[in-house]
Amino acid sequence: MTPREELMNEPRRRFIQQGSAAAAGVAAAAAGLSTGAWAQGSDAPEKKEVRIGFIPLTDCASVVMASVLKFDEKYGIKIIPTKEASWAGVRDKLVNGELDMAHVLYGLVYGVHAGIGGPKKDMAVLMTLNRNGQALTLSKKLADKGAVDGASLARAMAADPRDYTFAQTFPTGTHAMWLYYWLATYGVNPMKDAKVITVPPPQMVANMRVGNMDGFCVGEPWNHRAIADGIGITAATTQDVWRDHPEKVLGTTGDFVKRNPNTARAVIMAVLEASRWIDAGLKNKNQMAETIADKAYVNTSVDVINQRILGRYQNGLGKTWDDPHHMKFFDDGAVNFPYLSDGMWFLTQHKRWGLLKEHPNYLQMAQQVNQVELYRQAAAQVKVSVPKEPMRSSKLIDGTVWDGKDPARYADGFKVRQTGA
Repeated sequence: MTPREELMNEPRRRFIQQGSAAAAGVAAAAAGLSTGAWAQGSDAPEKKEVRIGFIPLTDCASVVMASVLKFDEKYGIKIIPTKEASWAGVRDKLVNGELDMAHVLYGLVYGVHAGIGGPKKDMAVLMTLNRNGQALTLSKKLADKGAVDGASLARAMAADPRDYTFAQTFPTGTHAMWLYYWLATYGVNPMKDAKVITVPPPQMVANMRVGNMDGFCVGEPWNHRAIADGIGITAATTQDVWRDHPEKVLGTTGDFVKRNPNTARAVIMAVLEASRWIDAGLKNKNQMAETIADKAYVNTSVDVINQRILGRYQNGLGKTWDDPHHMKFFDDGAVNFPYLSDGMWFLTQHKRWGLLKEHPNYLQMAQQVNQVELYRQAAAQVKVSVPKEPMRSSKLIDGTVWDGKDPARYADGFKVRQTGA
């Protein structure tokens, strides 16, 4: 089953379908509300308790630490971190209001907003939570046959034709897009040359152990866990695919931002403080690792978390290296700005792989979803610098440059893509 079929076959609940004009109205209203509230000095949070869902991954850390270290209390709110089992569960609870916000995949938010990731709902990205720090793991069985990176994997697949299975964590999510981009860079079409399945992050290692997949893309600590358990090797990191790529975001619905702009701003400020605290030094990172390793959060051993957050990598085959582009939560504020071009990139890949049948208005959708003005207000309050422009330029692993200037041409320009996409 293709990712699009998987999405389309999911049970649909009945929700009011809101068009792009309505979405633009929500965004405008949110911006107007927040600016007005600021101007009047009435910045008290409308909602004091904020339930924020998270998946057991290293990059939930800034949300967890904002609560544990009580940065939230500084801004008149109480963050209640809520552990969830799958990204589909996070999506459903965001859409139906059981969760106020979530540590969530960038592409999931855009998929729901576009109506391809489940029920269509106006969504909002408040800030980016982290950059980099995911990986592409291949099974030890494949590695023993010589498949240890993208090029050798492609050769192995050509030399031994069979059904190859790769796992990602959600059909429109970041891990799916990193996996597809990486495979396609080496001439492997994920829609034709392989079977792709969806597996929740904490279940990846167990599924590889019993032989359910040849490889997967997931966040840490599960790639390192596969090495520690002797069942997988790291073939590439996602920063190899796109240096300083956006990863998880603080996501919510457009309705929540419209009703609770002050609460949204307060949460951004609290999480920014936690992000800054994590990246401040070795002691803080180790404390963070010890905290989130607890069974209430990621539920793994500290040593599986604390190496890669310091940039200390091994591939499971004897190679070790220090990566300066490891997972960052703050990096002097460079991480957290919700660039419009970052959101647009995921839409280009949704179009590339046939999840979107037509080109959307890429820029308009990003302007609806990414709460740039709200973020700027929050950043100013906690003295975090912001870029002048909401677009940035990056070169990816295949040499293509993404700058957001011509997204339709970019999406259609890939040699390896879904036919008819």
